[in-house]
Amino acid sequence: MTAFDFANSDVPVVLTLASSDSGAGSGVQADLKTFSFLDVFGTCAITAVTAQTPSELRKVHPVPGSVLMEQIMAVSDGFPISAAKTGMLPTRELVMVACEADEACGIPVLVVDPRMISSTGARLMDSDAVDALTSSLLPLARVVTPNLHEAEILAGFPIGNLEDLRKASRVISEKFDVACVTKGGDLRGDDVVDILCDEGELYEFVLPRLPVSENHGAGCTFSAALTANIAKGLLITDAVDQAKKLVYQGLKNSWHIGHHSPMNFGTLL
Repeated sequence: MTAFDFANSDVPVVLTLASSDSGAGSGVQADLKTFSFLDVFGTCAITAVTAQTPSELRKVHPVPGSVLMEQIMAVSDGFPISAAKTGMLPTRELVMVACEADEACGIPVLVVDPRMISSTGARLMDSDAVDALTSSLLPLARVVTPNLHEAEILAGFPIGNLEDLRKASRVISEKFDVACVTKGGDLRGDDVVDILCDEGELYEFVLPRLPVSENHGAGCTFSAALTANIAKGLLITDAVDQAKKLVYQGLKNSWHIGHHSPMNFGTLL
């Protein structure tokens, strides 16, 4: 590996390991847009090619593990990676490559967005991949960012209210020794509450619920913004707060294009 002087980099370098979204609303496309908007240099390693729009996931084509590793190593050899995030890792092989690459490249901070279930309800990981994620990848992470359905899988119980969400964040954090942000967008209520558990402490982040017709890519954008903010040196509480505000802004300013309403960041808050 090349030795880098991080102080000589104009901006932090962040890496996303995620799928390509043909509709450009989630996955690598959402991550790179978010990185650029937040003034970090985004790099990527494609884990799968998907055929999808915000309302329909038609097909997922995972890449071979060797192809994912080649991409990661090329980026690592060329750039000083400050932080990385994982998105869709549909097979066990790809999860294990992510683990190997994290250790081989000495990535300082890893954010795991456990893309098990899409916003449309589609399964994104096979059962062996979920097992590998929980046993091997999560212990390497600094933060995990499950949506409500993913939090139910990781915590092992149903989540029906805010108190359940708090409990899930604490259980996941303790079980995997990782900071956990459980996202409450799928709970009912006038506000959307996300819960961070970090080293036993709970923090709540609250914003009004927006009357949007689509939220495709919100989870990817949140985890990408969180990764960028951590790479820029923000404390984790501030990084979560700013990531949540960016998603809120993107949904509030959504464009209307065809049958869909993709997120639009507009200008900085």
